[in-house]
Amino acid sequence: MAKNLMEIEETNRLTHEEEEEDDDEDFKEAWTEDENEEDGGENDDDLEFLCLFCDSKYSSCDALFDHCRLTHFFDFNGIRKELGLDFYGSFKLVNYVRSQGADNRCWSCGVHCQSKQDLQSHLHQSFDTKDVKLLLDNDKYLNPFMQEDSLLYSFGGDEEDEDDCNTSFDKEEIVKDFGNVCIDDDDTGEDIELNAETYNKDRKMEVSNGHLSLVCSSKGITDNGSDHGQSVRSLESLPKDKQSRVYVADVVGKDIKKVNDGYFGSYSSFGIHRDMISDKIRTDAYRQALLKNPSLLNGAVVMDVGCGTGILSLFAAQAGASRVISIEASEKMAAVATQIAKDNGLWQTKTDGEGDKNCTGVIEVVHTMVENLDKSIQIQPCSVDILVSEWMGYCLLYESMLSSVLYARDRWLKPGGAMLPDTATIFVAGFGKGGTSLPFWENVYGFNMSSIGKEVVEDAAKFPVIDIINHHDLVTNAAVLQSFDLATMKPDEVDFTATAELEAKFDNMDHKATSCFGVVLWFDTGFTSRFCKETPTILSTSPYTPKTHWSQTILTFREAVSVASSKFAAEGSADVGTDACPASKILLRISIARATQHRCIDISLETAGVGPNGRKRCWPAQIFNLT
Repeated sequence: MAKNLMEIEETNRLTHEEEEEDDDEDFKEAWTEDENEEDGGENDDDLEFLCLFCDSKYSSCDALFDHCRLTHFFDFNGIRKELGLDFYGSFKLVNYVRSQGADNRCWSCGVHCQSKQDLQSHLHQSFDTKDVKLLLDNDKYLNPFMQEDSLLYSFGGDEEDEDDCNTSFDKEEIVKDFGNVCIDDDDTGEDIELNAETYNKDRKMEVSNGHLSLVCSSKGITDNGSDHGQSVRSLESLPKDKQSRVYVADVVGKDIKKVNDGYFGSYSSFGIHRDMISDKIRTDAYRQALLKNPSLLNGAVVMDVGCGTGILSLFAAQAGASRVISIEASEKMAAVATQIAKDNGLWQTKTDGEGDKNCTGVIEVVHTMVENLDKSIQIQPCSVDILVSEWMGYCLLYESMLSSVLYARDRWLKPGGAMLPDTATIFVAGFGKGGTSLPFWENVYGFNMSSIGKEVVEDAAKFPVIDIINHHDLVTNAAVLQSFDLATMKPDEVDFTATAELEAKFDNMDHKATSCFGVVLWFDTGFTSRFCKETPTILSTSPYTPKTHWSQTILTFREAVSVASSKFAAEGSADVGTDACPASKILLRISIARATQHRCIDISLETAGVGPNGRKRCWPAQIFNLT
C-alpha cells in the first residue's frame, strides 16, 4: 500500500514538473527568438555545442544545458553541485553520459534501449546520483568520447568552484602535477614524452552490468592483472587554471610532433619498404586494382597518400593516369620516390628548362603531411578522381593513418570518386593451444618445460601479440567484428565498440571439449566492383590465406575458456567455461580506439561464455595497448 502511494505521489510530481517545463520551454523559445532577432539570427557554424542526447546544437553551454534539463531530464549544473564535482569530475560526467547515449543506454539507471528513439522516450530524472558518482571514479572517462567536443573545455570556466584555482605556475610545478610528462629545455626526442603506455597500464576500468545483455557482476579490471608499481597520477591532479592548461596543451602538441617525426623517420629505412614490397599478397592486390581496371585509371587524376618508394604511384602512371600526386611525409623517402620516378621516365617535368627532358611523365612527389598539403602545392578541392593509399597497420587501425586518408578524401576527392581500397573489415575468432607456445615447451628435446610455457602464456595476456596463427589452430568460427565503407565513413568512426558471437568449431563433430586461449583479429580490404568494375580484388590477412607482413593480432585470455558444441553433456553445477561445463558460445565486446599516445591504439576485450544449458559467465575485461 505504501509503495502504491509513493508511486501516485511520484506520478503527480512528474506531471507537475512536466507542466512547469512546458511553460519554461515556451518562455525559452520566445526568449531565443528575441535574441536571434537582435543578433540577426545565428549561422549553423556558430552552433558548436552538441546536445548530450540528441542532434540539437547550441551556441552556448547555458543554452545547451537548459535544453538538456527541460527536454531530457538531465540537470548538469544541479548534478555537478550535488556531487561536488570539480572541473575534471565534470569532464568525466560529460564523457560518461555521451558514452551511455551512444550505446542506447540510460545514463541514470543503466537500462539498455533498442534504439535512440526509445532512449529519448525512456530518459527520466535521476533518483540517486550517488551511483553515478561511483561510475565517475573510472579514469577512462578522462578520454574524450567525442572527438573535438567543444563542451569539454567550455562548461566550467566561470564556476565559483574554479575561482580559487591558482593563476600562476612554473615548469617544476607542472612537471610534478602532470606526472607522466617529462619537460626539458633541450627539447630532445626523449625529453618531451607523454608516457601514455604507463598511464594506460595503470588506469582502472569497470565492467558495467548489462554489457552483451549478460547477467554479470561488475568487476574491476587491473590491466590484465599486471602490477606496474606506483601508479601514475591521474589527470585530476593536472593544473586547472587556463594558463597552465594552455602550457600542457603545448607540451602535448610537441609530443605529437615528435611522435610524427619518429614515425615518418622510421619509414626512412629501406628494410621496411623491402618487407612491404616483398609482401606479394599486398603488392599484387594493389597492382591488380590499378593495372586491370582501365576504365577507372585511363586519364584519371590520382592521389597517393603516403607513397613511400612510390610503387603505387608507378602502377597508376603505368595504367594511364594523367596526373599522379604522390604525398610522402618522410623527407628521405620523398627524395627517393622522386629519383625512382625520374629513373623510370615517369617524373613530371614542370618546364622545358627544368630537370631531365627525358622525363615527360605524370608523377609529382610532394614532401609533406597530407594535412599540410595546401602549404606545398595548390590543388583544387574535389579535383582528384582516385585516392589510393596503403594505410593499413597492425589490427587494421594501428598507426592511425586512416584519419589522414579520410582527410584527403573529404578535401580533394571528387563526388563519386574512387577510393582504393574502398572497404575494410575486421574479423575475430578464437584460437586453441596450437596458437600458443605451450606445445613447444611441453617437449624440449624430450624434456618437459611446460612451466615456462605457462608463464609465457600468462605474460602474453598482458600485451597484444603480432604473430601468425594457423587456421588449423582456430577453435571457433570467424565472425565480423566491424566493417568500414571508406567512401562514406566519418573520421570519428575509426574509434568503435562492437560485439561478436563465437561458436565452438569441430570439423569432426565429435563434440569433445577443447580450450580457447584467446582471440585473434585480422582484416580484409576490398577493391570492390563499385570502382574496380573490370577486376575487383580483395587483400586478406586471414589465417586461411597466405601470410602477409601484417600477420594477425593476438589477444590472449588470462584464463583459457573450455568450449564444446551445444550437444556436450555438461555438469549442471560446474562453472561455465570449465572442462565440466564448456561454453557453447563465447560472447565478445571489443573496443578499439586511438590511444592517448599518438598513433597508438587501445583495445578493450570483454568476454562471456554461454553454457549448453543457457547459463552465462563473464570474465573481467582486459585492456591492451598496441604501441
